[in-house]
Amino acid sequence: MEHDQYTLPTSLITQGDISRTLRELKNLDEFIKQAQLRQTGATVERLPKTSKGLNDFATLNHLNLLKQSDRVQSLNFLTNLTKNAPVVHISFATDPSVSFMIKIIAWFRDNINQLIVLDIGLEPAIAAGCTIRTDNRFHDFSLRHHFDDQRSFLLSKLRESG
Repeated sequence: MEHDQYTLPTSLITQGDISRTLRELKNLDEFIKQAQLRQTGATVERLPKTSKGLNDFATLNHLNLLKQSDRVQSLNFLTNLTKNAPVVHISFATDPSVSFMIKIIAWFRDNINQLIVLDIGLEPAIAAGCTIRTDNRFHDFSLRHHFDDQRSFLLSKLRESG
């Protein structure tokens, strides 16, 4: 598979996830290179344990990370992705659950871009809902924004009841 055709698993959601996976792959590559330099017959330590994110990436893309060519292509792909991935910044009032974030990233990758990553932030002042920002757009889906839009209506109803 060409490295520009790799797919990201939903377990890799944020820029941090991509960076950690890249670091882990670099460490694995270095470990394997060091093991190959040892003398024949020397005791080889076990391979480092890999994370769910790296395992999912390798499985989804049918990679054998013991093969140097697969590691090199993956390293190039992930390095490029850390620099050039499309990013959507989403702020919530509280920390979203992992299962919720998996659903969100799956939707973005199915409907917007297969390589999109999220930057998750907290903004308690929004009360509920979220705000979404890209390089050229901002959308406010917060309860606070909805109440601000309905302020005159709310005030008129309060005056009528008082």
